[in-house]
Amino acid sequence: MAVHLPVPAEVAFDYLVDPVHRAQWQSSLTRVEEVSGPVAVGQRWVDVTAPGLRPRMETVVLERPHRWTERGTWRSWSAELTLEFAPAPGGCVVEPTMRLAARGPAALGARALGRLAPHAVRADLRRAGRILRKSSTDIA
Repeated sequence: MAVHLPVPAEVAFDYLVDPVHRAQWQSSLTRVEEVSGPVAVGQRWVDVTAPGLRPRMETVVLERPHRWTERGTWRSWSAELTLEFAPAPGGCVVEPTMRLAARGPAALGARALGRLAPHAVRADLRRAGRILRKSSTDIA
């Protein structure tokens, strides 16, 4: 299910795909570390999560302002998040697609979390929309 953001796709894209901004809008993060290079395919960073997990992340697709995909790994877990952006009245819509997987005993947990994660991702995107709305009204 897509999330409406009150800014043009280019603005939403630039904000959401930059790891520097991630902890502002992604509820599971406390900070981002070890960001390598500019926002581009191959950029890497480490997400530091509230529970203390430290997945290694990488941008694997970047088609500004239409599509972005990140891939993350932590121990036996892997995750992939794709955001697709499209213009819409009053801003844009962002369609998230997420895939979680794990090997061994964690596989069952990955399937369960994979059902819940899309709800959290959409809530985080709505939070990003509120931040973007506030920053665009502060500038105006």
